[in-house]
Amino acid sequence: MYFCIIMNSAQEQPQIIRLDETVSTNKYLRECLREERLPEGSVVLSEFQSGGRGQAGNHWESSPGKNLLFSVVLYPDCIPANRQFLISQIASLAVKETLDTYTDSITIKWPNDIYWKDRKICGMLIENDLTGRHIYCSIIGIGINLNQESFESNAPNPISLFQITGETYDKEKMLKKFLQSFYNYYLLLLQEKEESTREAYRKALYRGNGYHSFSDDNGSFEACIDDIALTGHLHLRLKDGKIRTYAFKEVSYK
Repeated sequence: MYFCIIMNSAQEQPQIIRLDETVSTNKYLRECLREERLPEGSVVLSEFQSGGRGQAGNHWESSPGKNLLFSVVLYPDCIPANRQFLISQIASLAVKETLDTYTDSITIKWPNDIYWKDRKICGMLIENDLTGRHIYCSIIGIGINLNQESFESNAPNPISLFQITGETYDKEKMLKKFLQSFYNYYLLLLQEKEESTREAYRKALYRGNGYHSFSDDNGSFEACIDDIALTGHLHLRLKDGKIRTYAFKEVSYK
């Protein structure tokens, strides 16, 4: 069992650090933490990232001032290292819940890309520092495509909320919505109510129902999502009933 105490004194209120430009909000936040321990829930928000990254080192395209680019720090030292995927789940669900306010068809593509139909509207990079068997510090970097009118890179399927609805959005208001949702989900973890989070994540998955085409090192195959393990591994069920288990980047959607 695990439980954390949330500090709520005036000295421990989360900070929001606003930047015009940085290489990466994750990197900037990590550098801040080398100087001092910021209050849990503190945010670095930037108008532009010159070297924004996604999972596996992928570059994140974003025009200056158009999108919501930020990182949040948590100190979830009550969460075992082998359950760190819980952080990815609550971050994904908070983004989905935020975007659900403005449009439909938002899903989570395992492990933590956010999709509108078959196009990517948000990516994230989560970096967990471990101490012993627990998480010492978690930096959650998120990029949500809000007001970008077009994308110039060779990324296959980006889309912005502006492209979906034709409207522009206030980044500060969007951040506030996200943080409220994110802290609520985090509190559920601290109260040991993770099953509701895992169930919500499972229901929100991209192509979460029915059989779809996947590909691994052995070629293409048809399968449905059977479950997500506590470790974050993806369980796929073949039509013959056999289960295949994959870590991140070991399988892809076709």
